[in-house]
Amino acid sequence: MQEIDVGRISDFFAKPVVAGVELHGTLKTGDLIRIRGATTDLEFILASMQIEHTPVSEAKDGDLIGIKVPDRVRQGDHVYKVTE
Repeated sequence: MQEIDVGRISDFFAKPVVAGVELHGTLKTGDLIRIRGATTDLEFILASMQIEHTPVSEAKDGDLIGIKVPDRVRQGDHVYKVTE
């Protein structure tokens, strides 16, 4: 499997468990993503994302999106799209 660097974590909110991501690639709902950092290593299917509190199914380079994450992530963690 190949991992493509598509963004970085800019914010994290514990309740609800949501992260802000600055994209420099593209993401779609249903993509398998991996978030990695010094103490972070999560892999999950991207179920939903929002731009300015509005649900979207696709986001592109330059967008700032909010995504629901299964666990804590940290500012600066890398976001990868996992492809076959």
